[in-house]
Amino acid sequence: MTPHDPIAYIGLGSNLGDRRRNLESALDALRETTGIELVAVSTLIETEPEGPPGQDRYLNGAATIRTKLSPQGLLQVMLEIESAHGRDRTKEGRWGPRRLDLDLLMYADRIIDEPELVAPHPRMHRRTFVLGPLAEIAPDAVHPVLGVTIRALHEQLIAGQATE
Repeated sequence: MTPHDPIAYIGLGSNLGDRRRNLESALDALRETTGIELVAVSTLIETEPEGPPGQDRYLNGAATIRTKLSPQGLLQVMLEIESAHGRDRTKEGRWGPRRLDLDLLMYADRIIDEPELVAPHPRMHRRTFVLGPLAEIAPDAVHPVLGVTIRALHEQLIAGQATE
């Protein structure tokens, strides 16, 4: 890795099984992946689930990585890690319970709008369970579409003034 390799931010979540172990195992898998350097990991926080009722609480966090992988290559690695943890995206409902959820939140300052990949994540600026952990490890990162720091987005969301 070099200081010139892109920085990306990943959201982490789990609400099935041993949530902490699921997230730690996913982070280990990222650490072991060629072309990825784990730079920082946020504190893990417990949050209420979004989506269908009756779900257990989530454990959420965020990670900063430096990578030689393309955005699509990184997404593929993340999907493989989810699959190795028992996730089958074809059989689950939207916002349903899951052993592991990895979301590519931002990839450098790139704006990507493809059928399988949208970055920055289109709902991240409206989710405290994303912005809280991300603000802890990357407060000065700038959302490439909104042009606002993660810290400012988090503060606005807490104040009830979410950016559209």
